[in-house]
Amino acid sequence: MNPKQSRQNPWPPLPEATLRQRQVTQLAAYLRDTVLPFSAHYREKFREAGFRPDQLRSPDDLRRIPFTTKADFHSTDAVKQFVLAPDAKVLSRRPSTILRALLRGRAAVAEGFEREFRPLLMTSTTGRSADPVPFLYTAADIDVLKTAGATVMRVCGARQEQRMMNLFPFAPHLAFWITHYAGPEFGVFVMSTGGGKTMGTEGNLRLLKKVKPDVIIGMPTFLYHLLKEAVADGVELPNLCKIVLGGEKAPTGMRRKLRHLAEELGARRPDVLCTYGFTEAKMAWAECPYPEGGISGGYHLCPELGIVEIVDPDTGEPRGAGEPGEIVFTPLAARGSVALRYRTGDLIDGGLFYEACPHCGRVVPRLVGNIGRKSEVREMRLEKLKGTLVDFNALEHLLDDCEGVGTWQVELRKRHDDPLEVDELILHVKTSNGASEESFRGELNRLLAERLEIRANRVVFHTEAEMRELHGVGTQLKEVRVADHRPKVQAPEPKPVMAANGRKMGGKS
Repeated sequence: MNPKQSRQNPWPPLPEATLRQRQVTQLAAYLRDTVLPFSAHYREKFREAGFRPDQLRSPDDLRRIPFTTKADFHSTDAVKQFVLAPDAKVLSRRPSTILRALLRGRAAVAEGFEREFRPLLMTSTTGRSADPVPFLYTAADIDVLKTAGATVMRVCGARQEQRMMNLFPFAPHLAFWITHYAGPEFGVFVMSTGGGKTMGTEGNLRLLKKVKPDVIIGMPTFLYHLLKEAVADGVELPNLCKIVLGGEKAPTGMRRKLRHLAEELGARRPDVLCTYGFTEAKMAWAECPYPEGGISGGYHLCPELGIVEIVDPDTGEPRGAGEPGEIVFTPLAARGSVALRYRTGDLIDGGLFYEACPHCGRVVPRLVGNIGRKSEVREMRLEKLKGTLVDFNALEHLLDDCEGVGTWQVELRKRHDDPLEVDELILHVKTSNGASEESFRGELNRLLAERLEIRANRVVFHTEAEMRELHGVGTQLKEVRVADHRPKVQAPEPKPVMAANGRKMGGKS
């Protein structure tokens, strides 16, 4: 399907079996006409798997398509392999190309190819734990980005007469760009500030006072610090009815804190909603509004633009509807950079649901449940003799849900900064209820022991200004909630081996 057509013609509500079969039919055509002719990487992968697009006949056949993982983007040359490189001869043989040439002439054909395949925009991963991975967009991809962005607006319950502030950083970051394009596509005023890194907290506060937005959009940690400052500064935001979050996880506790801060600014029962997306999908999805204290209806997907699967994180085998597992994404209309069956490393504890949303009534696939990073289950040597697996997803939820914790940071160190010593977990905290530090330190360690079977080596209390500095507000693209300061162990240099002729083999000569 042409990306422009999918933008104009979203699918009607369909039963699960019908929808999944329609997605598979569209994917087979997309692979045959667009991906395999112009992707050397996937041509080789499909050849190795012994699989052709015409063999993709049912949802069960999806498992025959090879997975793509983060490890596949290991170098600049590898990243380039995922960009569709059109062949003029192949394109000229397309039936649609011949028809367009007959009806509109060769110039129109060339213009269409430019829109479909010429890269115009780049986003990238943030590169916190590895080198950033760029993903390219053509004009056709930007059409899809606009569609997905406008859909996020509709799902969140936006109205065209509202005023919005986009506080995501100015960066090649999906969250900023989807919000940027969503505004004009949906037809709503959006003021982009660039977040703390561009205008600082003071600049954002000044604009909050002037714009008095109905909706603010940004990263949870930065919005928390900004709204705390706004409360301290006596700012009034009576029109604020929605806070939309992206770029980081936002557990229930963080949402509750943001809602309470908004109410202190004069807002009345504001919605605090999350979005979920990732660079490799080149789009994001949103929750619809739901009652405070209720259960989210999940992230409402765009089935005409991509296929979401849930698979067993260990075996890669597909999971059924409503079963937990790892999220996998395949685009149906992407150009530029394309990643098929991309394993996100994100684990969802609910699953994929197809029935009507209990809150808004939309009949689209929904991702329901808490999403955490597989990589956030880390091994720590808290004792000399053995390692301990610590689920930092659960740790973040615990700290955000703790009533007395305003904001926090977990710091990982090695004892005495010695790479061979045991790990230390240091908890930096700003309290929110005026409790004595000593009693609160004991309460935090009791919670950590009960829920995660660990203890903090130290609990350090801070002022709001000190926590902003620790989080990197205004200096980092994403605020730092888990700071791993453990020194890396350098692999020993291999010793040279002497050959029979006395020369060194391996090592440095």
